[in-house]
Amino acid sequence: MAWFYLILGGFFEMGWAVGLKLSQTMQVKAWGILLAVMSMSLSMFLLYLAQRTLAIGTAYVVWTGIGAVSTLLVGIFFFGDSAGFWRLFSAGLIVLGVIGLRITA
Repeated sequence: MAWFYLILGGFFEMGWAVGLKLSQTMQVKAWGILLAVMSMSLSMFLLYLAQRTLAIGTAYVVWTGIGAVSTLLVGIFFFGDSAGFWRLFSAGLIVLGVIGLRITA
């Protein structure tokens, strides 16, 4: 169950970054900020639950890795961010690191 909490928390990690971005582009900035605060709270709570069983280093790296790569993909697909080879290659390295940590945990 700890890995489920961690993966879900990683996706909520993406939610706060997207919320902050939306607060810069929306008519009512409070909605983006509210999304960011709610996502941040859920993300940290899920990380807390996962760390009850998983090693802190593994949990934190996986949590931030999922958040970073998913935020990168949201930026590419919804905000017009660059999808250059080296950006995607580097994100792939993060994914490989997360998989490696999962295999060895």
